[in-house]
Amino acid sequence: MIIGKHRGTCATIDLGAIKHNLEIERQRMEPGQELFAVVKADAYSHGLVPVAVAAQEAGVDGFCVAVIDEAVALRENGITKPILILGASPETEAPYMAKFNLSTAVSDLHFLQTAQPLLAAQNLKLKVHLALDTGMGRIGFRDQETVKAAIEFMNHHQAQFEFEGIFTHFSTADSADDSYFKKQLNKFHELMEVVTQRPRYVHVANSAASIWHKQCGGNMVRLGIGMYGLNPSGKEVQLPHDVALKPAFELTSHIVEVKQVHPGDSISYGTTYTATKDEWIGTVPMGYADGWLRRMQGSTVLVDGQECEIVGRICMDQFMIRLPHEVPLGTKVTLIGENGGKQKTAQDAADYAGTIHYEILCSIGQRVPRFYVEK
Repeated sequence: MIIGKHRGTCATIDLGAIKHNLEIERQRMEPGQELFAVVKADAYSHGLVPVAVAAQEAGVDGFCVAVIDEAVALRENGITKPILILGASPETEAPYMAKFNLSTAVSDLHFLQTAQPLLAAQNLKLKVHLALDTGMGRIGFRDQETVKAAIEFMNHHQAQFEFEGIFTHFSTADSADDSYFKKQLNKFHELMEVVTQRPRYVHVANSAASIWHKQCGGNMVRLGIGMYGLNPSGKEVQLPHDVALKPAFELTSHIVEVKQVHPGDSISYGTTYTATKDEWIGTVPMGYADGWLRRMQGSTVLVDGQECEIVGRICMDQFMIRLPHEVPLGTKVTLIGENGGKQKTAQDAADYAGTIHYEILCSIGQRVPRFYVEK
């Protein structure tokens, strides 16, 4: 069910842009590498199933998600290609994952030891990717001894486990300073010394690593933010000339009320904005419940190609903007996208909010309907 489709606030997702970005990555990959589309977090707010279907049409080799429910949703919507769950999952869910033919990250021996009898009891086999913590500090094996023990355990229980992959995640692949990246890469190579028989997948490259550190190797690329057309580094490091990404996300609303206020009139909760002259104020039906958070007060949106400041506190369901002049009800308001020849990007919003464009996109809630086009 689409909630909010009758109020004129929506996100428009360009599936053509997503396919374009996948093709850009394909052209830059090394021979023999496979491409997995990262569609966790509702495909970074672009819509899990529609994006996965488009990516499958574009020829990706598999998918990455963060949690079991995301993976099952893909299976239930006709996605048959490999699906890797990147996050830690409860050991008791091992049979459930195996039933849906899912691959899962495993970060400690305890998971394998606990899951093994559960899988054996149902005659099931689970595909495993060992996660290596080379410096991210999140999940994963940290020394050669525990990696070796996990592999030996799976070798002794091949009826319950398929050692399908091994991977790590770089925390600074998008940084201009590559010193910590090199430290992590060296640690990865050190841990891999005990992997005498390599599994099908050895993967280290996220979007950033695939763009700026092709030398890191591996036979699979996990393409996340790059698939959606955004620079993984924000503005810190410019994209290479051959990485011409197209943003796929547009966020728009419209004017539902226009009023003229006078000197001394205040706008919204807490009277944080008071007019000092006659001004035209427009009300936009979107608020922090939709993901345009209160910290965006004072930022601008586009109306008829002109920057219009958000004045007063952003409410749960609405915010107000200062207009250059009276405009008709229904006039389009652009928060992310093109309007009148000008652009507002997710990076613009992130810069204002003091965050990253990932968070801006992932904050847009389910009450904002997604509509799909292919330009």
